[in-house]
Amino acid sequence: MNTVPAPATGELFYRDGTEADVEQLVALVESAYRGVSSQLGWTTEADLLEGQRTDSQGVLDIIRSEGSRLLMAERNGELIACCQLDHRGDHAYFGMFAVRPGLQGGGVGRRVIAEAERLAVEEWGVRAMHMTVISAREELIAWYERRGYRRTGETTPFPYGDERFGLPLRDDLAFELLVKPIG
Repeated sequence: MNTVPAPATGELFYRDGTEADVEQLVALVESAYRGVSSQLGWTTEADLLEGQRTDSQGVLDIIRSEGSRLLMAERNGELIACCQLDHRGDHAYFGMFAVRPGLQGGGVGRRVIAEAERLAVEEWGVRAMHMTVISAREELIAWYERRGYRRTGETTPFPYGDERFGLPLRDDLAFELLVKPIG
């Protein structure tokens, strides 16, 4: 489902990911967080984790799940960003956020998160957006704080030993819950 009319050249066009998009979505997420390509942007986790960030089955599960969507942002027909939105009662969960590394820092991420918040309010009537961020990612957390998210201090352990989430290079990783009122 398209969420906005088709844009003029150079503008962002948003749509829900489909099964046909799985491989390019996995490639985008991996490029933004892991390996050498991720180091072109500032959201890399390469100093914290090796291995995969996601896989085809994980992306497919989001696409197929009721109350969930993988929002894609395209420019001139090319995928440049994505994010996961899950409807969870009175709030939405925001995850799997990725912007092509060479485009990070240019405002694309800010526009995508604003669109995700708008959709969550408009389509689900939620009053808050939740996300989890690796607590060691201070620069990324500061970026979210500038967009109105607040740290809750609530953490959950990193799933050490589950290679679906990567191979940790440190033994002090945890996820912190960030919350923003949106509705």
